Amino acid sequence: MKERIEDYGLDLHCTMMLQEYRDLVPMFSKMKAVVLEQLSGCLQRGGLIVSGLEARVKQEESLAGKLELKGRKYRTLSDLTDIVGARIITFYSDEVDKISAIVSDVFEVDWENSVDKRRLLGIDTFGYMSLHYICRIPESLYSDPDYPELNQYRFEVQMRTTLQHVWANMNHDTGYKSGFEVPPEYIRSLSRLAGLLELADDEFSRIRHDLTDYRRKMEQLVRDGSFDEVSLNADTFRNYLALDPFHKLNEMIAAINQAEVQPISGMPYLEPLRRMGLKTLGDVERMRKEYTPKAYKLALHQISGTDLDIIASTLGLQNICLVFAAEKGGEMGVVRFLNALNGESKYNVDSARRIYQQICKIHDM
Repeated sequence: MKERIEDYGLDLHCTMMLQEYRDLVPMFSKMKAVVLEQLSGCLQRGGLIVSGLEARVKQEESLAGKLELKGRKYRTLSDLTDIVGARIITFYSDEVDKISAIVSDVFEVDWENSVDKRRLLGIDTFGYMSLHYICRIPESLYSDPDYPELNQYRFEVQMRTTLQHVWANMNHDTGYKSGFEVPPEYIRSLSRLAGLLELADDEFSRIRHDLTDYRRKMEQLVRDGSFDEVSLNADTFRNYLALDPFHKLNEMIAAINQAEVQPISGMPYLEPLRRMGLKTLGDVERMRKEYTPKAYKLALHQISGTDLDIIASTLGLQNICLVFAAEKGGEMGVVRFLNALNGESKYNVDSARRIYQQICKIHDM
């Protein structure tokens, strides 16, 4: 920053605007803070997670350069709409429109000067894609008697995806910022790259939509009890456990000692179930139905005659798995189950031997 405004060599009109900017820097800094705070709050309330949220006040040297090139088109400093600028970077292209709706609800948008760069490109061209809103802070949202101009000056909000942001930075560095005209062959390469990034943006959004639809379909199948159509994975198993399928067995086990059932997540059993060869929720459900009586007998042997008054809500599932593993794989089957559940340990071998002997004695195996 030059010490004297006159040292920038601007004409009188631009020099006066630059002096006004220098006088108003504290107000612009305050505006930036308010804009950033409001955007952060509205995104959080809207449940939107973004990859970037930033704001800045245009540097004096940058403004002086802009006035040198285009100063005649501005009557007053307030005609410049990007002295304060904010940028919201999303993960997915469809979220840009969601965020723009939130921004328009919070701030006053100058629609005449706002630009959707995405719609300016022809159907056979690729390039800069971003949504730019020119906004004001309404007094009903925020005002400060120390900075009355804060509600008069406009600011810019740019909204784009991470890949659009990558393109914008590359294009800025290789073209605009470099200070020389880019040869046609490089422009063509940049355009091809822009097309690839646009395609990737669209594919990421499509895949997310497809996965969302898939999860909803699986959730509905689980709710409907169509377990054979549902593969066993983290999402589906969590939905299955939400139905509390082992509740009745746990209540039967708890009644042995009039014990309390303490809720514990059953998700650690997902990997052991997979290793035992179960592929669908239908497999899990058939195992539950077939082995519930045997799991209860094992629990009866384990805790009757003890003073145990609290059991984990996973005890029923654990005993079903133990009996299943013993019948299908013998003592080593129990060892493999315990290793999958607790991690490999020599103690699992001793525990498996004891448990297997109990199961054999109870069920005459």
